[in-house]
Amino acid sequence: MKLNRILFFITVASLLIACKKDPKVTDQSDQQEDVQEVVEEKFDYMVEQFADLKILRYQIPGWDNLTLKEQKLVFYLTQAGLSGRDIMWDQNYRHNLTIRKALEKIYTSYDGNKTSKDWKAFETYLKRVWFSNGIHHHYSNDKIKPEFSQDYLSSLLAATSTEISKEVYEAIFNDEDAKKVNQAKGIDNVALSAVNFYGPGVTNDDVTSFYGKMKSPDKNKPLSFGLNSQLVKENGTLKERVYKSGGLYGAAIDEIIKWLEKAQGVAENKAQGDALGLLIEYYKTGDLQTWDDYNVAWTAATEGNIDYINSFIEVYNDPLGYRGSYETIVQIKDFDMSKKMSVLSENAQWFEDNSPLMDEHKKDSVVGVSYKVVAVAGEAGDASPSTPIGVNLPNANWIRAAVGSKSVSLGNIIGAYNNAGGSGRLKEFVHDNEEFELEEQYGQLGDKLHTALHEVVGHASGQLNPGVGETKETLKNYASTMEEGRADLVGLYYLMDPKLQELGLVEDWEKTGKAAYDGYIRNGLLGQLIRLNLGDDVEEAHMRNRQWVSAWSFEQGKKDNVIEKVTRDGKTYYNINDYKKLREIFGRLLRETQRIKSEGDYKAAEELVEGYGVKVDQAIHAEVLKRNEQFTSAPYSGFVNPVLVPEMDENGEITKINVTQPEDFVSQMLMYSKHYNFLPEVN
Repeated sequence: MKLNRILFFITVASLLIACKKDPKVTDQSDQQEDVQEVVEEKFDYMVEQFADLKILRYQIPGWDNLTLKEQKLVFYLTQAGLSGRDIMWDQNYRHNLTIRKALEKIYTSYDGNKTSKDWKAFETYLKRVWFSNGIHHHYSNDKIKPEFSQDYLSSLLAATSTEISKEVYEAIFNDEDAKKVNQAKGIDNVALSAVNFYGPGVTNDDVTSFYGKMKSPDKNKPLSFGLNSQLVKENGTLKERVYKSGGLYGAAIDEIIKWLEKAQGVAENKAQGDALGLLIEYYKTGDLQTWDDYNVAWTAATEGNIDYINSFIEVYNDPLGYRGSYETIVQIKDFDMSKKMSVLSENAQWFEDNSPLMDEHKKDSVVGVSYKVVAVAGEAGDASPSTPIGVNLPNANWIRAAVGSKSVSLGNIIGAYNNAGGSGRLKEFVHDNEEFELEEQYGQLGDKLHTALHEVVGHASGQLNPGVGETKETLKNYASTMEEGRADLVGLYYLMDPKLQELGLVEDWEKTGKAAYDGYIRNGLLGQLIRLNLGDDVEEAHMRNRQWVSAWSFEQGKKDNVIEKVTRDGKTYYNINDYKKLREIFGRLLRETQRIKSEGDYKAAEELVEGYGVKVDQAIHAEVLKRNEQFTSAPYSGFVNPVLVPEMDENGEITKINVTQPEDFVSQMLMYSKHYNFLPEVN
């Protein structure tokens, strides 16, 4: 799972579940810019900013310490990842590849006026589409609205001899397919989501009926049905189009296989090589049993300096949580930080035993939880340009229970976020100077520990009751936000525990915990609202979980004024008066959230999410947006990737691999489209 937590004012750290954690919203401060001028040859993290987006760079620390064989392994794995890039585009929306190629042709061949307001609007639209891997916003899921007219686009198409169909042309401007993923209550989520996981005419009932009839060979090891396919209707009959060599996306998958085979040839050890072999077999066959075999082998392959994530993994983009989006992350181990943080995985059983869960929902034996801090060397698909800061995999509950999981914190990504931000928004939204100073001194560490606890302990904790189906089947469209909230709550509960100081992770557990609690409530009730348009409901799974955790806790503490809502000079603040009681509230909510998951209680999940996580106080939202107008920094960030450039000898053998930085966002996107263009426009 990817961690997608946007800790609003605290400097970003890392959570760890295969959840995607967004960094907090920060802004470039004048003070930081002055410091940068003084430091000679300071790395420039900022690339550019447009619309609501910042583009950043990241470095690859420790690259020169790798052997040539290890550098080759990283290079081959990054090439494999990029080879599947267009799969993500097509998964996001059926017209995305056609639209992207048309827009890129216009951009590279138009020789008209490039200083006009319309052309600038066209450039911004194209950059936004690149960032989101399609025409729907990467976070809100809303269709991105062009700020140029249909007539202007028609003139650009004519001037560059670019042709697109009427359907595709209208899709750019009309209100159809308005939501990539529509999680609203009381609708047919599949039919009203634009994501290209389902063919025309497929409904919620079709999906649940189709997979409800499927039985795994071993009921205790349920296969991930639907993970690697598109479900379509042919002559009224439902049919899967499987992602594999010779199947759907086969041309790109063959390129992935080619590079994975090269990577297998330079594997660091047998376990790593065997896991790569199973991944290759899975891509060739599309067999879900092979996918499970691969995940077992990959989870157990913990030795070595290099690791990776590659395939159809996270199910956030499927309104019903079956189908995996393509993504890859290539990682180099940070030995020093991994050693410091390994204490969490070593004590995973203590955390499970001492949690507020019901005894029947606790695991008797938490196995195989490995935790590493890594440096990212390359990303693609659903992990790029918008990237998680922590990942915990595999997602299958039975593998996590029987074999364990891998948790990683993307250290250099977190460092880049931290170095690219400022403190202006923090000062605006903290309740008082004490809260500000706690955040400045302890917030970064608190956020880092929350990420680690979320990923290492949170996602590994708890168990389903015997006979209860997979969470995606029982909790359906609420499965993702419930799981992310559950893992958040595990982290929150233990952030105020002296055990962290006993383990040597903090110098002052109480102040670190207070800073983390302040930041979470501030973000959940105020900060993240800057990412919504006024009047919108909260729809993204992680934003929902932050709001329902914060709002439920606020309501539960009203009697004792645990969290106080303060209005001062027309501005709203939230002040925590009793951190100990708030921890108890988090513990009660964790216990209930785990019960909901363990028992598959859909009604309770619906009441919790719809009651606390969806609707927004419009007066407070308008106020937050107004207060935020003074800050020029964009609320969302993403990255260009370093470029790995091999040097060859006269025999074509790689002798060295250099790390370079792309000139800008545009050049990298155009380079990717030119060199990793393996799919037709319609698949």
